[in-house]
Amino acid sequence: MVEAWIGLGANLGDAEGSVRGALRALDGLADTTLLRASSLYATPAWGNEDQPPFVNAVACVQTTLPPLALLHALLALEQQFGRVRDPSLHWGPRMLDLDILLYADQVIDLAELTVPHPFLHQRAFVLVPLAEVAPGLVLPGRGRVQDAVMQVDPCGISRLEG
Repeated sequence: MVEAWIGLGANLGDAEGSVRGALRALDGLADTTLLRASSLYATPAWGNEDQPPFVNAVACVQTTLPPLALLHALLALEQQFGRVRDPSLHWGPRMLDLDILLYADQVIDLAELTVPHPFLHQRAFVLVPLAEVAPGLVLPGRGRVQDAVMQVDPCGISRLEG
């Protein structure tokens, strides 16, 4: 069993409901157990800013799934929530987005999957919720989350109630 950290986000439809539903669904993935999750956060769009704001969270799961099997399970889960991937639209709006942020302490560089997530250390919408639940977590090659979150601008990010 390994611990993997998953980033969750949505900004179409009932974004808050989708993220909450995805957190429940993570616990139902084969050979996977949800260990803990952050609060939900309202966050401004990143990258392509001409879209609705997002609801983001992070979750830690314990799994026996190898990294690519976990990725494929997450992609299937996205589809269950109505995600349609458009390869021509980078950082666009989505019903649900699930990213493997960390997989144990492994560094993975494959065509399908890069872990740690390549932008993890730059994205306040991931680092803020991650710092809430795991400030001492080490990002391979980057140091602790509590230090990384101090290097990003959390402007516009707010914790949602409930």
